[in-house]
Amino acid sequence: MTDTIDSNDLRDRLRSIDDPDLDGDIVTTGIVREVAIVDTTAHIDLSLGAVHSPTEQRIADEVRRVVGEANLDASLTATPERKAGATDVLPGVDVVIAVASGKGGVGKSTVAANLAAGLSDRGAKVGLFDADVYGPNAPRMLGIDSTPEVEQRDGEDRIIPPENHGVKLTSVGSLVGENEPVIWRGAMAHGTLTDLFDDVAWDGLDYLILDLPPGTGDIQMTVLQNLPVTGALVVTTPQSVATDDTGRSMRAFGKFDTPVLGVVENMRTFVCPDCGSAHDVFGAGGGEALAEETELPYLGALPLDPQVRVDGDDGKPIVLGEGETAATFRDLVGRVADNVGLLRRHRRMKNVMQPDEVSA
Repeated sequence: MTDTIDSNDLRDRLRSIDDPDLDGDIVTTGIVREVAIVDTTAHIDLSLGAVHSPTEQRIADEVRRVVGEANLDASLTATPERKAGATDVLPGVDVVIAVASGKGGVGKSTVAANLAAGLSDRGAKVGLFDADVYGPNAPRMLGIDSTPEVEQRDGEDRIIPPENHGVKLTSVGSLVGENEPVIWRGAMAHGTLTDLFDDVAWDGLDYLILDLPPGTGDIQMTVLQNLPVTGALVVTTPQSVATDDTGRSMRAFGKFDTPVLGVVENMRTFVCPDCGSAHDVFGAGGGEALAEETELPYLGALPLDPQVRVDGDDGKPIVLGEGETAATFRDLVGRVADNVGLLRRHRRMKNVMQPDEVSA
């Protein structure tokens, strides 16, 4: 009966819910932060790490079930664990995901644009920062041809990014003419990107996706040194020439204590539309082998599907469409969100259970 249960009783009942990825229940691991009962409503603050993560949505559903079995209504709030420094830089952004590759031509920008659009389609507030100075293609892929507006906010000029498919976009391509090459070196790249980081009004994003240039040059170092990157998503094609470069890129993230959320193997299989036979044009399994070698999550393979290119050229990310390839991209989006949530829940668990071992 509701008149015999208090917050401590309800907290004990919530111990019946295990975190599917951590070794412990959601109370012991620190996911349950506060429990208060007011009249017939249980107000519960959960330390969840990623908006619209499928795994964390299931955890929240389990909490609602336990609360309902206690004849109470559930009022849930989610307070994520933020990376140190996140309140000082990009204060309006919760999660920052860098999409990287060891070399060009592996479909990194396509993955970044579809990740952003897919997270938005799940209901998240999303921005995409196109920092790939060698090929700023995100405006075309998102169907955005308008230039950013500038508004006065708190006495300062702020860039208001244009939006499509629910994704706010800032691109280095907007800083130069449409057909002009982007030739930036060292200090120029650092200064321009730092100014952009400071000047754009992102305003309450759940996710900011960073499309980095390929390799490990000045731009990547500027981003990792100046932004509170939650984690990196690494894109490769299956062949060895790509996975070798990708391995070097992943080691660069380690030098900046940036977690790698996982490895995506792109352009793995081409299915002939005429005969239906499958062909591994660039080989198969290289990304999976790299993930196993580096003991990092393998987030799956994306097919070599001409429709991905067609939709990208038309400004309609395939993740928003129909069919098997679209579903594969949507599955990837869910796994990325899940790994962000796991990363932050694990940090919270260490903070609760072993506070002396937690680093910034």
